[in-house]
Amino acid sequence: LAHIYSKDLVGIMGENFTFPVQIDRKIVETIWKKNKDKVAEWEEQNKPTYFGPLRDRSVLMENGSLTIVNLEKDDAGTYELQYWDSVTDHHLNFVLFVLDSLPEPKISCNTSGDELVLSCTANFQGSLNYAWKLSNDPRSYQNQELSIPLENVDTTTNATCIIKFSQTERRSEISLIQCLP
Repeated sequence: LAHIYSKDLVGIMGENFTFPVQIDRKIVETIWKKNKDKVAEWEEQNKPTYFGPLRDRSVLMENGSLTIVNLEKDDAGTYELQYWDSVTDHHLNFVLFVLDSLPEPKISCNTSGDELVLSCTANFQGSLNYAWKLSNDPRSYQNQELSIPLENVDTTTNATCIIKFSQTERRSEISLIQCLP
C-alpha cells in the first residue's frame, strides 16, 4: 500500500528551491514527475537523468530531494516523488507555487507627537518578515513600523528596512534628516 502525502510549498522567482524531502531509509530508485511528466530519475549506482525544462536546472540528491535552480514562474505545478526503498513504493506529492521576486520596500516617515514614526511597506503576495536597523544601533527591530522619540533622533543616522521571505531579502535605506520637519 502506498502512503500518499501532499504539501503546498512556495518559492520565489530566481531562488534555488529544494523540495523538503526527509527519508530515513536507503533509497534504491527515485522518480520525480511534474504534472505527470517525468523530470528526474535516479537508480542505485547510476547518475541521475533529467528531462524536459528542468534538464539543465535541477539537482537530484541520493536522499531523494530535488533542487530547482533559478526558479521560474513556469516551474509552478504539482510534483510527485516516487521512490522505492527495496521494500515499499512510496509517493510524496508537492504543489509548488512560484511568487514574483521580492519588490524593494518603500519607506515613509512622519512625526507624530514627540516621535518620529518610520513605516515600511512592500507589495507582495506572501506574508513578509519586516525588520529595521539603525546605523547607530546594533539591535534589529522586528516590526513594520519603528518609532523613535524626537529627542533621540540623530540626523546622521540612517534607517534601513529589511523585508524577508523564504531565503530572499531586500532592503531600503533612508537618512533620518530627510524625515525631520
